[in-house]
Amino acid sequence: MSIIRQVMLDTETTGLEWRQGERVIEVGCVEMVSRKLTGRHFHCYLNPGRAIGAGAQAVHGLTDEFLADKPKFAHIADELLDFVRDAELIIHNAPFDVGFLDNELELLGRESLKADCTITDTLKMARELRPGKKNNLDALCKEFGVDNSNRQLHGALLDAELLAEVYLAMTRGQESLMMDLEMGSAEMVALLTGERPPVRVLSASAEELAEHERVLAEIDMESKGKTLWRALAA
Repeated sequence: MSIIRQVMLDTETTGLEWRQGERVIEVGCVEMVSRKLTGRHFHCYLNPGRAIGAGAQAVHGLTDEFLADKPKFAHIADELLDFVRDAELIIHNAPFDVGFLDNELELLGRESLKADCTITDTLKMARELRPGKKNNLDALCKEFGVDNSNRQLHGALLDAELLAEVYLAMTRGQESLMMDLEMGSAEMVALLTGERPPVRVLSASAEELAEHERVLAEIDMESKGKTLWRALAA
């Protein structure tokens, strides 16, 4: 059975549009294996080399002064890519974060995130699950009973941790599948490996056979002897 490794990822940025030169200033990731948080995480603040927009600062509270002595993205790129490599990235509003991170990687002459992992957008999932409703992280925390009382401001690592809980709640129907896998049920093994388990043969009791004959007799009477079951048996 293959191990399912997922990484919840979130970023904070200097503004809303990387095409206008805005940059990443914080990256937070938490690891989950087979739907269980492992305790491993990746987190860093970054010096973007440009001023933070007032609107963005109001969202995350990070300042130019705080980031002045932090590393550039180039210094943490390898560590970040090593952490997410071969994982399924779970991101809320993935086009935003992936756009920013791919821009940072392109500036370094590196490949897109998709070269190292697959990407799942939980905002798209939430919109399909809750059409017409608010589906930001706060709204989903409220919907699924996830405690976000510590989220006074956005923060990449905290938001990644909250996203992990929200994702588990949104995909709770998959838990029965994971339980079957962990229990090693013969039926699930057969589905995954193609190996058929021993066939169980159940025979009808005498009482069940008598009841079956009684029902056939009633059908015979109603259909004037045209019971399909008996015709096939003959």
